[in-house]
Formats: sequence, C-alpha cells, structure tokens
Amino acid sequence: MQVLKFGGSSVATAPNIKRVSVIIEQALQKDKTIVVSSALGGCTDKLIEIGNLAAGRDSNYSLLLDELIRRHEEVVLELGISEQPELHLLTEELRELCEGVYLLQELSLRTLDHIMSYGELLSTTMISHYLHHKGVPNRWIDARQIIRTNHQYGNAIVDMEVTQKQVESCFATSPARLYIVPGFIASNEEGITTTLGRGGSDFSASLLSVCAKARILEIWTDVNGMMTADPRVVPQARLIPHISYKEALELSHFGARVVYPPTIQPVVSHNIPIRIKNTFAPEAVGTLIERNPPESDTKLRGLSSSGHIALLSMEGSGMVGVPGYSARLFSALAVEKINIILITQASSVHTMCVAIDEKSAEVAKKAVDGTFAYEISLQKVDPLRIESGFSIISLVGDDLQQQSGTGGRMFEALGRRGINIRAIAQGSSEKNISTVVHSKDESEALRAIHETFFL
Repeated sequence: MQVLKFGGSSVATAPNIKRVSVIIEQALQKDKTIVVSSALGGCTDKLIEIGNLAAGRDSNYSLLLDELIRRHEEVVLELGISEQPELHLLTEELRELCEGVYLLQELSLRTLDHIMSYGELLSTTMISHYLHHKGVPNRWIDARQIIRTNHQYGNAIVDMEVTQKQVESCFATSPARLYIVPGFIASNEEGITTTLGRGGSDFSASLLSVCAKARILEIWTDVNGMMTADPRVVPQARLIPHISYKEALELSHFGARVVYPPTIQPVVSHNIPIRIKNTFAPEAVGTLIERNPPESDTKLRGLSSSGHIALLSMEGSGMVGVPGYSARLFSALAVEKINIILITQASSVHTMCVAIDEKSAEVAKKAVDGTFAYEISLQKVDPLRIESGFSIISLVGDDLQQQSGTGGRMFEALGRRGINIRAIAQGSSEKNISTVVHSKDESEALRAIHETFFL
C-alpha cells in the first residue's frame, strides 16, 4: 500500500486535476493506493471568509459563495463530469448551512469546521468521479467515517486507537485497489465534523499511512522537494535528495513549509518514508525523508527562516539564584496558548529572552506582567520588554555540536555582511544552530550563510 497526498495547488484547476489523475494511474501500476487531497487552492480561506461575513450579517457572503460554487462548477464542466448529483447536493448543503449562519448571526468553531469541510468533500468527489470517467475504478471514503477525534473544534486531537480500528474495518469491508479520501476533516464520537488544523491534509495522509501500514507516503506539491534554502530568496539553492525525519522536522519548524511537523510525527515510529514530489514536474526525483539517510559531505542539510518574530526580554536582579522564574514565565505564556519558538538565557540568570510570533506580543506582555506584578512592584523584576521586527535563521544538519567551527563560520558570514545578531540558540537535538536578526536583514543573511556552507 502507498499513500499519495495532493495539496491545494495540485488540484486548483481542471488541468491540474487531469495532471493528478495521470500521476495516480501511474502509481497504481506499482501498488494499491490511497489518495488524500486538499481542497482546491484557496478554497478553505474563502470558506472561512464566507462564514465570518455571514455571521456578521453581511450579505456579501452570498456573492462570495456563489463565486466559489461557480468555480467548482466550471472545473466540473471542464472535466466532463457535470451529470453528478452528489456535487450538486454538496453545494446546496453548503448554501443552506451558510444561510443558517447568516440568519442566526452566529459562527461557532463547530459550525466553522462544518463549513470548511466542504472544500475537501467537493475536491475529492470531483477527483473520484473524474477517475471513474476515465475508466479508473476507485472507492471514495468519507474521512469522517474513519478518523476519530475529540471535541476540540478547529484543531481536533486524533484518537489513534479508534482510528486504527475504523480504518482497518473500512478497508477490509470495502476492498479496492484505489481509495480517494478527503484530507483535513474527521469526526468526533458523536459523528460531528471536526478538522485537524493547519497542515491537516498532510496529517490525514500520515495517519492513513500508519493505519494502512503503507510502505511510503508521497506528498505531491508545487515544488521539487526540500531545498537547501528558499529558492525565491537564494537562487543558488539546491535540492536536498535525502534528509532525516529529525532534520526535516527542524527545517519545518523554522519556516520550510514543504511539510508540517505534525505530518512527520505519526510515521516516524513506524519508519515509513516520506517522499516530496512536484505535481508539475513528476519526473523530478524529489526529496526522501527517512530515518537514516545517506550522509552528506558536510553533514549540513539546509537553511530555513521564520519572520514576524518578537523577542520578549525578562530582566531583574531578583531572578538571580531564585528557582521558579522560568517556569512561571512559560506557564503565563502557556495559559494564553502562546507558542515559544526559541529560548536564550544568560548564565548569570539575570536575563531571559524568548521568541514568539509578533501577533501574540501584546497578549504575552499583559500575561507576564500580571504574573510578576508583585516582583515588578518591588523592582526585583523589570516589566517585560518587547522588541518586534525580527527573523530567525536556522542552519540545520546532523551532529552540529561535534562539527568544530560551524557556529563561528556562520556568525563570521553574517559579520562580513554587517548583519547584527540579536540572539543565538543551539538546539539540544544537535540538529540546528539558530540566530535572530532584524527582518530587514533576513534575505541577505540567508544568502550569506548559504554561500558559506552550500556553494
């Protein structure tokens, strides 16, 4: 068994879906196949916008909905599968749901999950019917019948044990050589639609790979694979043909959005490799993510970056030698569901600096200053200081702590270009060295480091 996942750009138009069908037919010559697809490119964002407009009693939601439905109808017509009642039924259900939101002026996360689900339901139904139209037998499976989650709408947590049993039962009672499954969506124990959050379709494919004991997961997107840097910023960036799970996780965490970290996690313990392929250049070899890839000459894999970073600096003489300050800081951020991206701390324990997303900075300051209000009043701790406009540059590779001079060469490369370093961190995984620079210097920093290590 193999699992193929296609992203939104891969199925955005009728010509793209035709291209995808050819890839599926070729894959079927090798093995039984599960195809997982995202919604048509941009569809999910449009559904969210439609839902919010409807909840705000803005009648323009109807115009956007008509436009979205018309887009799907045009794709259907171009594919030559217009006589399909299931597609009409889905669009009418979506229209009625949005009208209900408009009348009630209410959009819960539960209802939004239901609205968003129609993107994947429509795209996979079209793909399934088009394959039938071409004479390729397949079985469409509703992901909500096999992937079980809790009630956390918007970013549900999967019940792996129940999901495993349901997948095995479904495939045993409905045998086929080709299954088409919508990504991103699932259901809770009451049968209510839930979604799997950002990168949800990749996550669906990863889950099915594990449950179906697939030999490989292929993620088909619009790039040739993982690169040594973002080619839009670094034209000399090269393809990474092989990379380990951990290295891919590091690159993904710090900005390389070819795969999302949750995608990798389910397959790691089952040693299922992931191959990244380009829908628009299927002949390209792609990137293979595996447990033990061949070593590169330098043991370095690539660079990634994350922008829109804010630095939170906590300082004060009252922190020295007093346990618990770090725990209280992290707890204050955790209560507000603020993700910490990077941490540095002076050996004197007089200062601590954490990096977070800029959009969470003000909420973070309010939470932390509230937590340390007593210490601030005694002038043992200063009010939290926020600095915005930063980016994190990460150099990822294997066993970096044992590679003498890597950090020095990285910082020297930045120094030669006159780029100031605001903070430095090296992961305990020994897989990355990260530095914080001003966002205005991000592109130049990437080019400088890439030139030093990869050219």
